[in-house]
Amino acid sequence: MPVIELETRIKSDIETCFDLARSIDLHRISTANTNEKSVAGRLSGLIEAGEFVTWQATHFLITQKLTSKITAFTRPFHFRDEQQKGAFSYLIHDHYFSFQGDQVLMRDFFSFQSPFGFLGKIVDRFVMTTYLSNLLIGRNKVIKAYAETDKWKNVLVEK
Repeated sequence: MPVIELETRIKSDIETCFDLARSIDLHRISTANTNEKSVAGRLSGLIEAGEFVTWQATHFLITQKLTSKITAFTRPFHFRDEQQKGAFSYLIHDHYFSFQGDQVLMRDFFSFQSPFGFLGKIVDRFVMTTYLSNLLIGRNKVIKAYAETDKWKNVLVEK
């Protein structure tokens, strides 16, 4: 099964980075190009351990829904969201945060598998890995941009 691994270095504090990564509101901003919106479960604010959100988005010209649940949560160092319902046979996204000098290292481990057996594996290798990597990279750029400026105040309750 494919695994996408990303590292993003952010000049901010770890709590802000962690909270931006789990913000439903920032997620909507970072995925605006797919018209992603929360339609069930946690609809705004910060998703917590045990909570779920159902996202509706358009990918490959098809409107789809994906329900994800937070199944692991250690603030501000790690959380995991796992697909409960959706297009994939399997989808787990681990988000890790650590200190690296004066920066936060945000690491993503995104593992997934498309349905349809051998055909799904081909699609994963030649289409989905690149597509999903680009989505995650774009999302991480938005998290970084908000965390490194006062923009985070637009989506997080001021500390």
